[in-house]
Amino acid sequence: MRISGVTRAADGFGPHDHVCWAYDEGADFRGRAAEFLADGVAQGLRTSLIAPGDPEQLRAGLRRSGVLADALRDGSLTVQSVEGVYGAEDVVDPETQAGVYAAATGAALADGFRGYRIVAEATALVRTPEQLAQFTRYEHRVDRLMAERPFSAMCAYHRPSLGAEAVALLASLHPASSPGTSPFRLHTASDGTLTLSGELDHLTARTFPLALERAEPAGQSGELVIDGTGLEFVDHRNLYALADLAAREELTVVLRTAWPGARRLVELLGIEGVTVERVA
Repeated sequence: MRISGVTRAADGFGPHDHVCWAYDEGADFRGRAAEFLADGVAQGLRTSLIAPGDPEQLRAGLRRSGVLADALRDGSLTVQSVEGVYGAEDVVDPETQAGVYAAATGAALADGFRGYRIVAEATALVRTPEQLAQFTRYEHRVDRLMAERPFSAMCAYHRPSLGAEAVALLASLHPASSPGTSPFRLHTASDGTLTLSGELDHLTARTFPLALERAEPAGQSGELVIDGTGLEFVDHRNLYALADLAAREELTVVLRTAWPGARRLVELLGIEGVTVERVA
């Protein structure tokens, strides 16, 4: 099972997990990155750090951990600058970049590792509206890859540089995130089902429709099933966002949730294109 929810630590994540870490201070990012990478090394994963700055300085920081120092020496941990990987002004193509990590995961498995894990400090890749639009699409596309393959990642973002709204959108497309980022999560479950959890209220009325758009969900046989077992609350604004998705994609959205108010609101307001199925 993939870990979902708010996390205060960066260890304990498995080979399919995907966490968003929003930070204010560089020391917090460096500490959590080392934690996540060391945990990956212990699980037999090939690991990589992609972050801004000089790679040698980044390696020097990681060498404070004996586990990571050993991994750097034997090559199971690599370090690259984000500028060197993407370029300072790059707009990431979702399919291409997901393909890069699919290939890297396959190579890690072929070399005897149990999977592939990265920490990517991606603030520089989401500074403009165009970058943010494409990168959020990428976040959901690569999340689907992680559900299928033993590829895990921590995506880190500097909150003061981006602002709360951009961070909330990015975090919402991860199964797990640091505290104070997003009140809901839209991601892929281990079986490939689109999963929605948390709370959807007036504070998410702008972010949730964007997350739905960037996830680019597709239904089968004219139906899109969303597992809302972990949904604690949803108001009419956000149900209408599901209805807009249904109309746009010409399908029926089936929301499976234990929260009783969802069905009552759909019936009371006559919201078309959305069916609510109550689950225990």
